[in-house]
Amino acid sequence: MKFLLTFSTIILLMLSGCGGDDAASGDKNTPGYAATVFFDALYNKKDMELALSRSTPRMGRIMRSYGTPSQFARNLVNMQYDQVTIEVDMTNQSLREQYGNEARINLIFTGMLHGEQVDDMRSVQLVKRKGEWYVDKINADPFAR
Repeated sequence: MKFLLTFSTIILLMLSGCGGDDAASGDKNTPGYAATVFFDALYNKKDMELALSRSTPRMGRIMRSYGTPSQFARNLVNMQYDQVTIEVDMTNQSLREQYGNEARINLIFTGMLHGEQVDDMRSVQLVKRKGEWYVDKINADPFAR
């Protein structure tokens, strides 16, 4: 009986460690990390303040004009998701992007909307100010209507 109690306690502790924050992982000083945190705040956390903390003042003014993260995402970004996974596209990544003060990052979005899988890609321009990367512009989708 004591073995069963110890075993179940260990299993519960291990399982509780598996959950937690699904935020972006990786080096926090990269433009890809900043872009991932920005879009994770918009789509998964629905947290406008967190997204604003990763955007330039110009982008922040545009975001505030829409009022909510979902309105901004639907109208300006032109993508909707119930839940989404965001990955940095590493196929065109140049190491020089991380050393300059400007970067262009391609992000791959894979998520669900109304029970159907939706895959999309966006290009984001970031600027580096005081050692931090901020989203400055979301490039228009060249394949949109």
